[in-house]
Amino acid sequence: MKPLAWAYLALAYVFIFLPVAVLVVFSFQDGRLPVPPLQGLSLRWYEKVLSDGDLMTALGHSALVAVISSALALTLGFLAAHALARVHLPGSAVMRGLLIAPMTVSYLIIALGLLALFSQTGVRLSLWTAGIGHVVINLPLCFAISFAAMGDHQQAAERAARDLGASEAQVLWHVSAPMLAPALAAAFFLSVTFSWDEFIIAFLLTRFDVTLPVEIWSMLKSGLSPATNAVGSLVFLVSVTLVVILELTTFRKGRA
Repeated sequence: MKPLAWAYLALAYVFIFLPVAVLVVFSFQDGRLPVPPLQGLSLRWYEKVLSDGDLMTALGHSALVAVISSALALTLGFLAAHALARVHLPGSAVMRGLLIAPMTVSYLIIALGLLALFSQTGVRLSLWTAGIGHVVINLPLCFAISFAAMGDHQQAAERAARDLGASEAQVLWHVSAPMLAPALAAAFFLSVTFSWDEFIIAFLLTRFDVTLPVEIWSMLKSGLSPATNAVGSLVFLVSVTLVVILELTTFRKGRA
């Protein structure tokens, strides 16, 4: 059975990482199309991408929206989870269901609803409106992860801190948040990843200042190019680097 298990594991990894491997390999394609056969190796597409002002601006926009919206979604999700986990209110189950409900709704529906809302209220579409949309889709995720990580041992530590004279803000900052650091880091990183890759909301809720997925879509309208593969490879490198840093710091520390 062990050889079959290893074979299954190998096939699973190939299925997951083969598209990424193809993306990276053909980002070094010397020809003009990212298709076989591989016509030599070159770094010119990376040079083109890194010297493209519009692409680098869109990259900065994506990073800005991802970090700010994820931080806000994490803060709101953590506070909501802490309140519903520690205080038993009438209809708590309904409140939890309503907070998680946006996870079951299509991004297109959420984007259209927010677009209609902003149009009716006269709010100009920008990176901020896209960020609001990303908070809407990431807050339920942050809430669910935070709520699931809260246990009785945290509650006992919080009660002890209150008995020693700590205020609610001090309990949250010095006791609750540090004890939930691995879960909060996971929620934040997942939110950044989802925001970074999200296209529909960013496309419908921005106009002139666009994010990286929207800029890549604009590039694809003119046809396939190894430059798009180079962009994808750089994004993948950044994501892997963040995962390794989190594994070596927060997650390993949490398991210890």
